[in-house]
Amino acid sequence: MQTHICIDAYDEHSDWIGKPFGSKVLSNKGGFVYLLAPTPELWSLVLSHRTQILYIADISFLITYLEIVPGSLVLESGTGSGSLTTSLARAVAPTGHVYTFDFHQQRAASAREDFQSTGVDSLVTVGVRDIQGEGFPDEYSGLADSVFLDLPQPWLAVPSAGKMLKQDGTLCSFSPCIEQVQRTCEALKSNFRDIRTFEVLLRTFEVHEGKIDSCQGEEGLSVRSPPCKRRHRSSEGSTMQDSSSSPTIKVRPCADARGHTGYLTFSRLQCLS
Repeated sequence: MQTHICIDAYDEHSDWIGKPFGSKVLSNKGGFVYLLAPTPELWSLVLSHRTQILYIADISFLITYLEIVPGSLVLESGTGSGSLTTSLARAVAPTGHVYTFDFHQQRAASAREDFQSTGVDSLVTVGVRDIQGEGFPDEYSGLADSVFLDLPQPWLAVPSAGKMLKQDGTLCSFSPCIEQVQRTCEALKSNFRDIRTFEVLLRTFEVHEGKIDSCQGEEGLSVRSPPCKRRHRSSEGSTMQDSSSSPTIKVRPCADARGHTGYLTFSRLQCLS
């Protein structure tokens, strides 16, 4: 079940310091809040949106398809708000590293501060660079396990990305428009193989307890047994019992489910013959 909590409703935050994660903290305003360990998933929900960000569905999918594991060296452009970067850092820890670039100096500086506050700065290096115009720095040539591009014109960075990747390395480009996908795929055809594009759609359901008529149709889906008759005979066969209104778990789609976010295009650098 999901519980939405407004942190502003609680005061004396200093009293929470030192308490173990998972603690239930009471408020003098009559509510309570659970103290949760910081994770990339939680961070993506509260970070400052300096740019449009990637969310859990796209992030988890691309980390899997890019085959990012502990020890991987990953190049990213652009950094943006750092939502993906934080998840990449967790995926490559403890011995890997993420080198992320953004052309906007202030945005890169803000991201660097965020990574320090979330404790992933030892796993992430932030650089200021126009990857579309200049490409990735030559010092990473042939060293990257994976490259991720989130750029207005990703096809311009494809040649540089190919030089950075190890043989059989993987590349992913995120684009909101299908026209961007088409031009990127054209650029990938010369040096990459296994080119695939996905759109990830996540459908969230609300789960809560309530009373419904188990014999009537309901907008939500019940996880009870198949519908039963309204009235049951007792063992003596004379007393009738009404079970039309009993507690049950109700499941229904969330009204604010996200639709299209973008397209993820994956490819793999061709091996030398």
